[in-house]
Amino acid sequence: MKKIILPLLASLLSATAAQAADYKLDPDHTKAMFYIDHFNTSTNSGGFYGIKGDISYSPETQTGSVKVSIPVDTLNTGIKGFDAHLKSADLLDAAKYPTIDFASTKWNVADNKLVSVDGNLTIKGQTHPVRLKATKFSCYQNPMFNAEVCGGDFEVTIDRTQWGVDFLVKEGMEKMVTLKIQAEAVKQ
Repeated sequence: MKKIILPLLASLLSATAAQAADYKLDPDHTKAMFYIDHFNTSTNSGGFYGIKGDISYSPETQTGSVKVSIPVDTLNTGIKGFDAHLKSADLLDAAKYPTIDFASTKWNVADNKLVSVDGNLTIKGQTHPVRLKATKFSCYQNPMFNAEVCGGDFEVTIDRTQWGVDFLVKEGMEKMVTLKIQAEAVKQ
């Protein structure tokens, strides 16, 4: 009987330890920045804030999932007129599509390190797969939240025309946009 109970107890404890924990994005430590060449002269940039999302992560199994919603109205370039144009129907059409959404499909790990996250990016109601490269990812015990926090920096370059954001492409404006995301999430 003892021979059966000990392995059963050990497997139950390891299964419990390997369960993913739930995290919520901290909007004060999360933002998504964009960078796009402006007719080969300079780089236009701006950011989205107030990002909400849920993450499930298991360091033991090195697996996770993430679902994020980015409010388009939070877009800020530092230039009010430019912000208004980016939010207009010419580009992101915030009135019709108030959020940009991302849902992961796979976390890619190599040498015990998160290297990228595959997922589906939805902009203007169109969804396409992307791979976010993880340039940094770690977890730590946050003294302010008195909880574990996991976070990292991620980046991807996308062809904006895939999502119907093609304003001035025919006139020579770059279609490739680099997105850089900094995110931290608090264990719940």
